[in-house]
Amino acid sequence: MQKILLTCGLFFICTISHAQFYKSVIAPPAGFTDSLQKIIFDFRLDYHTIQDSLIESGGESETYSSKVKLPGSTDCQILRFHSVEDSSAAFEATLFEGDNYDDAVKSYKNIIRMLKRSRMQWVDKSMFQFLGTETEPNPGLSFTITTLTLDLEDPRYKNFYAQVELISNMLNWKVDVSFSKKPSETQGTSN
Repeated sequence: MQKILLTCGLFFICTISHAQFYKSVIAPPAGFTDSLQKIIFDFRLDYHTIQDSLIESGGESETYSSKVKLPGSTDCQILRFHSVEDSSAAFEATLFEGDNYDDAVKSYKNIIRMLKRSRMQWVDKSMFQFLGTETEPNPGLSFTITTLTLDLEDPRYKNFYAQVELISNMLNWKVDVSFSKKPSETQGTSN
């Protein structure tokens, strides 16, 4: 009887730990999805609800800090453009800065994976997520950009996109993600 109970107990523990491991590999952390959903929802309000203090003003844009941070980011900000051609706003976050190309590529691929695997709930209780094809980095190029769109029927999000950039400035690498409404003349899924 003890052998049967011990076997059942071990089977139960293995099943639960495997399920938790599988869930952690498949889904991004809950905090990431929650922050991402807040950013996406606030796009409808031109990011005014999550906007914090003014950081910089000049030229055709202003930069504000954000009350909502993506977990793992070092800098989250809202850019407000006020030129004749562009009066939109964008949310930007820096997720990696360093001199190691391999670490930058891991960060770039990881943010794309987390964006695509984040299943969020819309106001009507339907689920939505980002879709798109990852652009593979090339160490011979100074930048790589992947553009993702939402599978959301709301017309306000028709041209909304997430753009993940892997950029080199000759001394180090940087991975940024931005969320904004893409001007129709530059639409595309990846560059």
